[in-house]
Order: sequence, then C-alpha cells, then structure tokens
Amino acid sequence: MSDQLHKRFSNSQVKALLERYIKKEIELPYILSILKVGRSRFFEILKIYKKNPSSFSIDYQRESINRKISSEVEDDILTELYIDKSLIDDSSNTIKYYNYSYIKDRLAFGYGHKVSLPTIIDRAKRYGFYSKKKKTKAHDREVMSNYAGELLQHDSSHHRWSPYADSKWYLITTLDDYSRKILYGDLLESESSWAHIEAAEATILKYGIPLSYYVDCHSIFRFVQGRDSFWRNHYKVTDEADPQFKQVTDELQIKLIYAMSAQAKGKIERPYRWLQDRIVRTCAREGINNIGDARRVLKDELTRYNSYQVHSVTGEIPDIRFYRAIDDKRSLFREFAVPSPFESTKDIFALRVERTVNSYRKISINKLELSVSGVPLREKVTLRISPDKKSGLSEVRFWYDKKLVGIQTVRNKDLNIPNF
Repeated sequence: MSDQLHKRFSNSQVKALLERYIKKEIELPYILSILKVGRSRFFEILKIYKKNPSSFSIDYQRESINRKISSEVEDDILTELYIDKSLIDDSSNTIKYYNYSYIKDRLAFGYGHKVSLPTIIDRAKRYGFYSKKKKTKAHDREVMSNYAGELLQHDSSHHRWSPYADSKWYLITTLDDYSRKILYGDLLESESSWAHIEAAEATILKYGIPLSYYVDCHSIFRFVQGRDSFWRNHYKVTDEADPQFKQVTDELQIKLIYAMSAQAKGKIERPYRWLQDRIVRTCAREGINNIGDARRVLKDELTRYNSYQVHSVTGEIPDIRFYRAIDDKRSLFREFAVPSPFESTKDIFALRVERTVNSYRKISINKLELSVSGVPLREKVTLRISPDKKSGLSEVRFWYDKKLVGIQTVRNKDLNIPNF
C-alpha cells in the first residue's frame, strides 16, 4: 500500500530523522507529521532503532495472524466484563463506566493472556457490556515545565478506595510535571500537616530539593482567613500566618504555587482518577477491605504507571522521561543538605511551635509542661517536633538563638499530634 512507511521512505531517510529526534534537533509533533505515523507506532520504530541502529530496517514481510482466540481467553474476557458490570450496577461505588484498558492489563498480568484492546471492545459490544461515556469539557494538558524538578504537583484525594472498606482513605501523591512520574504515593486513614511533611521528606531525600510545589488552597498549605462578621473580627488575612507545610518549604527555599480553581488542579487530578479507577477495580476483584492490602495494590499500580505506561501527553514512559532528564542535566533538583545551623533532618522536616519560657524555666504545650535549660526567662524557644507513628513517640528538639539547647522524647498523644 502506498501509505505504508517502507514505501514512502528509505531506511537511510528514517534513520536520519530518528537521529535528529534523539539529538533533540526536531520535536515529536514535527517528526510525526513527516512520517505520518501515530505516537505508539513511532515509539515502536524508535525502540527497534535504538536496539540495533546498524541493522535497522523498515522493510518487513507481513506475517499471517490467527485472530481467533481460544474459548479459555473468551471466558476470561467475559469474567472480567461481568465483574466490571457488577461494580457499575452498585451505586455505592465510584465506578461508572467499563475500563477496557484495565481489563486488557488484567488479562495480561493476571491470566497471562495477550489480548488486543479492539478484541475486548468487540466482545463487550457483542455481549452487551458497553456504554458510551459522557462527553466532558477538554482540559489544557500541556506540560507546564521544561525540566525535571521544576514543578512538583502535590495533593490529596479522599475516596472509598475499596467497595469492601468501611471508610474512606486519603491518597497523597506528588507528581513531577515534566515527566509525569509520580514520585510519592501513599494511602492514609487520616490527613494532617505531618502526613504532607512526611511526603515531602520522602520525596526530597530521594530525589532532591525541587524548585517549586504546586498545591491547592487547603489550610494545610495556605492560611486563608474568612470575612469579618458581626460575631468575630478577623485581624489576620491570607498568608499572614504560615502553615506547617509552608514553613518547611520556606526553609528549603522551595516556592509554593497555589492552584486558584478546580480547573487549575485538573492536571494532577487526572492521575488521581486513573489511580482511583484501577485501585477500586483491583480491590473489588481481590476482596480487599483493609488499608494495608490496598497499599500493596497502590504500589503495583504506581509501578505500572511509572515504569510501563506510555503517558498520553508526553508520549513517553514517565520513568524513562524522568531519568533521561536527570542524565541530560535537564533537572532543577538541588542536592539536599541540612541547612546551617541545623543538625538533623528532624530539624527541617518537623512540626514547629513557639513557646515562652516561664519563671520556672518551663514551657507549656497542650497542658504538658517541659523543662528547658540554656534559655533566659521570658524568652521564646522554638520546638521542632518529629513524631513517629509506629512508636507513638515524638522527638522534641529545642532551639534558641540558632542553637540546639535540648532534646526530649514525648508521647504523641500528650502533644495532641493528630491536631497538627
């Protein structure tokens, strides 16, 4: 056929174009328009070329393919479609539509069947497992950054992640805008400032300090005071009080950028919807009812998303795009180091509280009195609190005049840590 690639271009012409693309001399949309191929086809060709450039050829012999699937595969497809239908019919679930791509992956990883998406859709239509999705308004899906670490999108989502769970859980994730790699993800039973600080700590210690974080206007990230009323006069306005998370990012010189609308948050909400859809479907199939097993499902889905899924916007697998940017020095991550005069990561990734030393050389926090030495009376001391959920204990580090003047261990419940 005249529209076939090998009849429109010679091997040397395609090789030259691929080399220019690899050297970043031409952009992806340009080479796609020249070759007149789709993204997936292009990256298949690029993969073959990179594997063995010297023997690369676009000439091929079409092989005959037996498109008939076995009765076993047919039954497994129908089994998965029936499960999806039961989830859709249950109004208490968030699942409203069939996900044929999920079923395709489920057949591959769960059953060992390699089945094409058109085959699954054909069976779905043939047996009545098909429903048209509602048309939604298109979003701007362009990458906003030019470097890895330039902009990390960070947020949480509160959902019933398993139909068998008694309660909703929080999913906290951090996504690198440039590569679309999800750098951090965890499910939690409750949300707090400390949970988000822990997420930042895990991300920064592993990858480095980013240029900026993109967050919403939740009180965990930004102080926003309401209007004055007859009953209450407000004296503080937006950004006059720094939340715990912002104090951490300020100390590390990380810029916080606030999404001012739900539409502005759309880019990070898409991975949430993708994860939510797949996690709920897998938890339903495996009968999961506890957060520990759900975390395992989340871990598997993050691995699939980061390491195997070609992203629809970038046209690349997030891991490959991310680490290539690191190797090519297209990164704005800074190496983490504890800033002076502090001595430990527990001084940085911590909850901060200021207290005044009383005449008995003590400070009070949540009706608990702690002795402080090396600080003059009536002077303010900063407590940097690092809670440990497993042990139920917090390390409280006392700082005065840029010096560490004491360390104490206190029970989390005595400090009322859940309120942070």
